[in-house]
Amino acid sequence: MALAKGRRLTVAVLAAVTALGVSVVVAYRMLAPADVVTPATQPYPAAVTPKVGTDTRLAMAPLIVDDRLRVYATTRQVWADHPVDARTRRTAFWSLRRWPAEVSGVAAGGTTVLTRWSDGELVALDARTGEVAWRVTGPKPAEGYTGRLTGAETVYAPPGLHLATDAASGRVTAVVAGGGELAAYDLADGRQLWRASVDDNCRGESFTTAGGQLALIDTCAQPRAIELRDLSTGQPIAGRQLDVSGTDLAVTPVGCRAAASDCTALRVTAGGQTQGWRVDGETPVAVAALDAPGSVLVGDAVVGFEGTDLVVRSAQGAERWRKSAPDTTLLAAADGRVHLRTSGNDLVTFELNRGRELSRFPLTMYSDDTGWEAGYVQAVDGYVVVERLNRADPDLGDRAYYLGAEPVLIAVTGR
Repeated sequence: MALAKGRRLTVAVLAAVTALGVSVVVAYRMLAPADVVTPATQPYPAAVTPKVGTDTRLAMAPLIVDDRLRVYATTRQVWADHPVDARTRRTAFWSLRRWPAEVSGVAAGGTTVLTRWSDGELVALDARTGEVAWRVTGPKPAEGYTGRLTGAETVYAPPGLHLATDAASGRVTAVVAGGGELAAYDLADGRQLWRASVDDNCRGESFTTAGGQLALIDTCAQPRAIELRDLSTGQPIAGRQLDVSGTDLAVTPVGCRAAASDCTALRVTAGGQTQGWRVDGETPVAVAALDAPGSVLVGDAVVGFEGTDLVVRSAQGAERWRKSAPDTTLLAAADGRVHLRTSGNDLVTFELNRGRELSRFPLTMYSDDTGWEAGYVQAVDGYVVVERLNRADPDLGDRAYYLGAEPVLIAVTGR
């Protein structure tokens, strides 16, 4: 009897230990770092020919990829849906979720979507399938997710993540900055091209130029300088440095794609003076027409306001066309188009070369308030994505900062 009791006690103890072991395994599986890749189960969608107008209102700001997908980011997930002109968000076409890392930035080149995470991981996805194309560990970003309600900053202006396209070879390079380091990778296969140490105390904002360089702001140089580096080596290019006099220095990249990439120009304000520079070639060239705040270089044309007139000039200064546009703001200029928002809240699009009006329609849906301010704006392939703000005060909570629960509009201006 005593032996049976002892056996029963032993069995009970073993059962308890086993149960505890199972619970530990379950807890580990729930709490351990994990990646969940959900690839596409449907064929890659075809490009669509959407109807001109404003027909899409979303809670999240999408990065339009390959004219086929909308890619979004939130704290720990990046996912895609389609079609681009769907009125609302659709079921995910593919998805990547990581834990406990946070999404720091997203950028896209061709059919490759590059995601950057707070632990330094760079995970490239094939947009056509959602499968991982490559992954490496790069410099750690200073912060994790900063996109707030819409994710717009994460997909349109991710800090320390840029792409650059080589005009001759077509190679797309991804440049990552953080933690006192710079690193560059071939977007096609993740091969590291170079890695370099930098002094974070002296490094201001960075961006890539349409001329195929990395622009770095050196705040410790005397005089302060805008340094251009070779994207193949990471080394400063001799004779490609803009010395700027004055103690204050503000540099605004101009005519950029998302992620401050392939910028065509920059504007420097220092010592009370403002000067515009064209940086879409090998050597920076001063362009007087770019001195005006808000002016943009698109191709060989400078777009900006002179009084109440919208004026398009050549980079050499010759006027091409102008239109009276009082109480109008320039939302974007890209891909041979100029997009304006009128005081009556219409979106008006002009052809860049000749000034022909391509489309005009209300930039609103349903009975939305029209007294909003524009936040992030992206124009690509005839689409204009606008983030709408109640008041442009980033210290406000999301409910007061954004226009409603679906503050993002996608407008189609034609092809």
